[in-house]
Formats: sequence, C-alpha cells, structure tokens
Amino acid sequence: MMNGNMRKATQFLLTISLSCLFGSTTWSEAQTRTSKTPPENKVITEADCTAAKLGSTIPISAIGEPVSGVTLNAPVWNAAAGANPGYCSVKGAMAPVDPNAKPINFQVVFPATWSRRAAQLGGGGMNGSIPMLLGGVDMGPGTSLIQLGFATYGSDSGHQMAFGMGFGRGMARGSGAGPQEGMSQGGAPPAGSGDDWALNDEAMKNLGYMQLKKTHDAAMVLIERIYGEKPRFNYFFGSSQGGREALTVAQRYPADYDGVAANVPIVNFSTLMLAPELIRIQEKPLANYVPPAKVNAIRGEFMRQCDKLDGLIDGIINNYAACRAIFDRAESPRNSNPWSAKRCPNNVDPNPGDTSANACLTDGQIATLNFVYSRYPFATPLANGVKSFGMWVPNTDPSGSGLMVPARYRGQEGAADNAPIHTHMGALGVTGFLMKDLKANPLDYVEGGPLNARRKEISLILDSTNPDLSAFYKRGGKLIVAIGTNDTLASPGAQLDYYQSVIKKMGRKKVNAFARFFVLPQTGHGLSGTNYSVDGEGKSIPTAPIPNAFSRLNLLVDWVEKNVAPSMSVTVTAGKRSLPMCSYPAYPKYVSGSVDAATSYVCAER
Repeated sequence: MMNGNMRKATQFLLTISLSCLFGSTTWSEAQTRTSKTPPENKVITEADCTAAKLGSTIPISAIGEPVSGVTLNAPVWNAAAGANPGYCSVKGAMAPVDPNAKPINFQVVFPATWSRRAAQLGGGGMNGSIPMLLGGVDMGPGTSLIQLGFATYGSDSGHQMAFGMGFGRGMARGSGAGPQEGMSQGGAPPAGSGDDWALNDEAMKNLGYMQLKKTHDAAMVLIERIYGEKPRFNYFFGSSQGGREALTVAQRYPADYDGVAANVPIVNFSTLMLAPELIRIQEKPLANYVPPAKVNAIRGEFMRQCDKLDGLIDGIINNYAACRAIFDRAESPRNSNPWSAKRCPNNVDPNPGDTSANACLTDGQIATLNFVYSRYPFATPLANGVKSFGMWVPNTDPSGSGLMVPARYRGQEGAADNAPIHTHMGALGVTGFLMKDLKANPLDYVEGGPLNARRKEISLILDSTNPDLSAFYKRGGKLIVAIGTNDTLASPGAQLDYYQSVIKKMGRKKVNAFARFFVLPQTGHGLSGTNYSVDGEGKSIPTAPIPNAFSRLNLLVDWVEKNVAPSMSVTVTAGKRSLPMCSYPAYPKYVSGSVDAATSYVCAER
C-alpha cells in the first residue's frame, strides 16, 4: 500500500506524462471530458513481476486462433531509468499446429504505473522480429507508450528473419522502421531465419492475420494476471506492414479494439509483392524498358500537368485525384495520351542517355508508364471482390523502391545468359507464397494462368481489402489512416481505391462518424517529403519540407476516450509552415494568402 507522499508523487508524475498525451489538459480535466472515465491508475512493483503471478503457460482454450501450446519465459523486471518508468517484461512462444511451421514469438511489457490502457504494435517489412515495444507510436523520438501508462505487446508474426528484409528495407523514420528485437548488432538474421517459412501455409496465415488474434489473446490473459483486470481501452498502432495489420484487426477482429491507427498500410499485400514483377514482365520486350535516365523527364511531365491543379504552382501536386485521372488509362478519356508532349519524333530516341527533363519517350516506354500509373486489372476478382490493383499515382520519385531499374534480368529481351533473376523487397511472397518454389523466376508469372487459383487463395489470407467495417463501427471503434501519394513502397493507388471502397460500401456519413482517411500529398513511406525543385512552369525553386507533423495518438485517444472527433481537416506543420491534412477525397486547395499558412487553403474535392 502506498503512503500519502508516494501517492502524491505518483499522481504528479502521471499528470506530467498525461500532459504529453492530452496537451495542457490534466488527468482530472480529462476525466470530466469523457463518458468512459478510467478509474485510478494501477501500480505494480518488482514483487509482482514473477512467474508465480504470470505463470509459465497459457491454456490454448484462451487463444482465439489455433495453436498447439503457449509457453512463457521467466518475467524480467526493469528498474526505472531516465525518462522510462520501471516495467515488467515477459516473452513467450506459441507452438504451431503444423509441426513444419514456425512458432510465434511474442512479448508483453507492463509499466509500473498502468493507466488501464493497452496497445498492440504492428510490425514492418515481412515481419520476423518482435516490434520495439518501449518506444512511441511511430518508433521515433518522444514520449514512449509505457511512460503514458500503456501496456504494450506484439509478436514476430510466426517466423524469424532480420528486420529490414522485405518491405521494411530503407524505410524512413516514422514509417514503422526502428530498432527491432532479435537482430544482432550487425543486422544479421536471427537463428532459424531461412526463407523456407514462406512455403508453409500456416506461417502465411499467421503473417496474414492469425498471429494478430493469437498475440492479442495471450496479452489479455497476462495483463489480467498481473494487474487483476483487462484493459479499459485497447488500441492498435501500425505502419506499412503494421498498417495493414491495423486494418486487418478492424476487419477481422473488431470486438478486440477501441481504436486503430494505420499509417501507409500495404492494403493489397498479395499484389503489392507481385507488382514490381509485373512491371519487369511488362518490360520483357527491350522496346518497353524505361531506364532511370528518364526520371527527370517523367517527373517533370507530372509536374507540368499537375502542379497547377491545386490553385498554386509550387512544386507540390496537392490535387492527387485530378492528376491521377489524367495519367490512369482506366480513368482518362479513351483517345487521350497524357505523354504525347514527350513522345520521341518518329518514335526514335535521338539521345537515349539524356537525363534532362527534355528527354523524350518512345511508344514502348510510354506503354510501360501507362502500365505503372494505371489500375492493373485482374483476370478474375480477388478477395472481397477486388477487380484491380491501384498501382502508383503520379509522383516526384518515379524510380523509387525499384520501380525503375538500371539492369536487364533473366527472362527479359537483351539480358545475358547469366543475368540475375529479378528480386526485390517482396519477391519472397511471389516465389514462396505464390509459386511455392524459392528458386523460381518470378518473371514467369502469367496473369490468369495456372497460378490464378493460388492468387485468389493467398489474397484471401493476406489482403486487408474488406470494405465492410460495420462491426467495428457498431462496436464503437474509431479508425485513423494516413497515406502519402509519393510512396513507392506501398501503393497509393491501392490505398486510395480502398478508401473509396469503404465509402461506397458504408456511405460517407457513416464513415465520417468513425473513420478518418487522411492523405498527405507528395509525401513518401515515412509520410515526409519536399516540394520538387522545378515547378510546373519549369522554374527552379528552393525546396522545403512539406508540413506533415501531427499526433495520431492524441487524435485517436481523444476520439475513443473523450468522444472528441478529429476535424475532417487537421493542421499539420513543418517548422513555421502549416497545411491542412484533408480526409479523402478532399485535398488542400490554395485560395489566397501566405502559401505557408494552413488558413490559406481549404479542403476541396476535384
């Protein structure tokens, strides 16, 4: 039992921590503003962090998806250090049903002062390691979730590999990248991290969705054991792969979460892994190959036609929807050609090495660009009736993440006999999940061919494209998603199409009542970016960061716990600059006034 001085000190520290969460609002004031007022915080000590209290196993009947056993390591107490409070940590493993599958390694962190909140954190890349549970929501600098009294939990999703392999490689801070458990100092894969897990269907189902429920259920058992009750509020935060996982829990396990936040989700996971191969297949004829030398010509043309569409020529394509409609052949008029001004005279490139914005494009290269920036139609619908993949939208980084490559690969015209097989960040999902042959050439894929049934099968497992979020809505759940149109790792086209599918299915009024679908134009996978150095009139201009800073934690907690809904237009900042971040389908349209002030823009629709 705490004495009076200890209780006052604890309340004082809690007030400071909560000021980071609620701004200048104190805990007492926050209590008066919510209809779901949490009771007084709970405190644990090292004496509670024992195997006697937490146990050594969890019954499989407590786990909502099939496992053959759950074992726990001895818990570890970590004393308070610096800004971090003391906390108890326990790791465990869930044995698969299929003996050839891998275990799910998971961890739960219990802060000494618990605010009766919990947060599941999503992974990154192809997963394979437990997420960093001691940091903030976006794994960047700032207040950690355990400082704010959240118990945190996550898993490696049922296989073991080095973080950074798969979609996580090269991700910017804030995109879900960050220190990951299970990695050695040099970044070598942990033991048992071969690619053969991708040949096992249980491992794929764990990655797709089952590990989320299994980890959640194990964490709820342990939280109840150590604190004596389950969380009053449970959240999910994720980016990239973790963003897809965030959408997955809202779609598949809506009763388990009060609030879900997803940044840059890889919505159509199964096709996103295949999409770079589809581009290389499109480029099999040498005439269709678009070399990196054409980058400036491509983004210059995007800027020439689209910079002005938001009312301001400033090197930023804010009106992403109107720009996409110009370059997507599924939307644009049948006989139009958005690349006509860049076509090489007589379809002959007089200077293939020209890297300037003045470089021309051949008919074959134009055909490939039409392919990359148009919706890709499937031979037959995939999961949830999805008929196409959104691909990419016009951006200022057209060669990013391997969308354009400097080499020819095995199976392409002009490639040497010993040319390498094409690989990229998601290729394991093509050779493993789809082809079931890790040595296969992914360029042998044929749309609608012998792999079509398998395509649909893995889509049902991996894709988070269900537009019906009615159960999550009826449960009172709140959802915040944010994407960037310059993202070359995820597919902004697929993300935008998912936004539209939810609105079509549920109606905008209902969607606005529980979800925000934010878009940050011309930002990448870390939701950061700059204006292009050459504006739509061809003038060189200085570059500066695009405003992008906002707290999805504050927005979501206020909405869930205090019923304070985020505006449809949230102000984001970068230094002294500000801009409205609009919820789809709106974009920031310049009206008048300082171009660096959010008040000079309105959220408009094209």
